[in-house]
Amino acid sequence: MDTATWVWIVVAIVVIALIILLLVTGRKRKEAFKRKRDETNRQHAAEIRRKAEDAELEARENEAQALRAKADAEKAQVEAARLSQEAEKRQSEAQGFRTDSEKHLHKANALDPDVDEKREQPRGAMVDPDQRPDTTRPNNPRE
Repeated sequence: MDTATWVWIVVAIVVIALIILLLVTGRKRKEAFKRKRDETNRQHAAEIRRKAEDAELEARENEAQALRAKADAEKAQVEAARLSQEAEKRQSEAQGFRTDSEKHLHKANALDPDVDEKREQPRGAMVDPDQRPDTTRPNNPRE
């Protein structure tokens, strides 16, 4: 075998070794790139999960606030209804007292000999001229 053949054999071995080296190195680079990409994706996914958890927590807080507001509104409605009932009761009691007072006054006027029963005023009492019916004018609307 001559020198040229040996040169070609050595060149072929070197080329094959370089190809194998490039394939191995390329595969390692690819695996390293994939690991780096996977790690980046994991971090991004973790960030997305954290944001989703924050959004879920905020949604729960908003729901709780809405429930509290609804409960407060219902409580205010119940209180308003209670106060309305109390006001109606007191109004009814006041009307009852007023009716009783008028009955007592009417009874007292009926017993008092000094009160004119038709007008329910003491006899001889001064009457306000503005409250007295005008008897000097005729009731004829054409005049």
